[in-house]
Amino acid sequence: MRWALMRETLLQRIKTHVLELTPPQALALSYIGLCLVGSLLLKLPAAAQIPITWPQAIFTAVSASTVTGLVVVDTGTHFTLLGHWILLFLMQCGGLGLMTFGILIIHLMKGQLGLKHRAALRESFNQSGQGDLRRLMLWAVGFTLITEALGTALLALQWVPELGWGQGLFYSFFHALSAFNNAGFALRADSLMPYAGNPLVNSVISYLFISGGIGFIVVADILGQPGFKNYSLHTKLMLIGTLAINLVAMVIILVLEYGNPATLGALPGWDAKLWASWFHGAVPRSCGFNTLDTGALLPSTTFFIIGLMFIGGGSGSTAGGIKLSTFIVVLLATWAFLRKQERPVVFGRSIPLDIIRKSLAIIVISLLCVTTGIFLLTITESAPFLDVAFEGVSAAATVGLSRGITADLSLPGQAIIMVLMVIGRIGPLTIAFLLATWRGESIQYPPGQVSIG
Repeated sequence: MRWALMRETLLQRIKTHVLELTPPQALALSYIGLCLVGSLLLKLPAAAQIPITWPQAIFTAVSASTVTGLVVVDTGTHFTLLGHWILLFLMQCGGLGLMTFGILIIHLMKGQLGLKHRAALRESFNQSGQGDLRRLMLWAVGFTLITEALGTALLALQWVPELGWGQGLFYSFFHALSAFNNAGFALRADSLMPYAGNPLVNSVISYLFISGGIGFIVVADILGQPGFKNYSLHTKLMLIGTLAINLVAMVIILVLEYGNPATLGALPGWDAKLWASWFHGAVPRSCGFNTLDTGALLPSTTFFIIGLMFIGGGSGSTAGGIKLSTFIVVLLATWAFLRKQERPVVFGRSIPLDIIRKSLAIIVISLLCVTTGIFLLTITESAPFLDVAFEGVSAAATVGLSRGITADLSLPGQAIIMVLMVIGRIGPLTIAFLLATWRGESIQYPPGQVSIG
């Protein structure tokens, strides 16, 4: 009787503490829990061709759960078919979001969403409004499944003739899911380098990671509101911003790497060079696939790609980074300041000051996380600084590109990278909510002058 009472008391306390979790805390714990479950699954003897160590299993699970794509072992040869399915499970959960899956189950069982479930879903999609979250959730799940199936069918046109029906279909499904979730896991050690000039592979993979990285809010808006003029301000900025930054990045990479014999210079014909430039102009903001040798890129190109990785994809998407919309808001606010306007105005709409403050907070917190991580990596690793900085930003932005130093990282270095990946997936602003204690201002203080600039 005594043990039963103690167990009941313990369960009641656990239940109480779980129910008292805030949405940011629940989101953070869900990803940490997914990483732990993934580590245990990958450590199963049947999951690996070669015995895998605990550090390797944990690192791979964290990378898959946070849809990053950095690897310390070769995915294609090191893991069995079971191991590959485990990675697919982790990438799907990490990309679409555990909270989305959990709330979807609740919705199917109960047919409605409570206030806490709505708050958790808003946190998962990085939304602060009170819109139709149930519709957004269903759009996200449905669009994910349909797009991954379409990507699998299109990629099968390339890989079924090469590998046969069984292996070709799985190869296509694995890369389609990995691309849409912006994970960047590939079944070849050289990623997609053999297909640098292949129009089918480049176009399909690009469509998948751009679709997953532009944001579910944008997708739902496009499918539900035909006509550009009917789109929300966020959707308009994301569409124009994505097209502009991808084209500009393509041109810059083409110009910088055109004469590099280790990258674009080795590709035959303009078509292959253009495809590779397009791919590497778009992929750094979201996904970790590569068709060129990333370690052979020029320092100028490497530094430019670091900036692209830091910007990232769309809000409420499978991509990481500070988000393109955040970057655009700060650019517009800076332009408004230079023109001595009180607020930035675009497409006939003004951007509220609280959105500008939030954008600045995201950038500052992200910079602090990234610079701290890079500083610690320079202490633990002996690799060149540019390679270390590239690795740190890639992890924090959950991109997955590397200049070839991931497998050589020390255990402390791997731990730093894992922390950056988790922070990058959860989101810097969520970390701030976790650490901060918000209190209303009961006392108003007189303004003071501070000299800046």
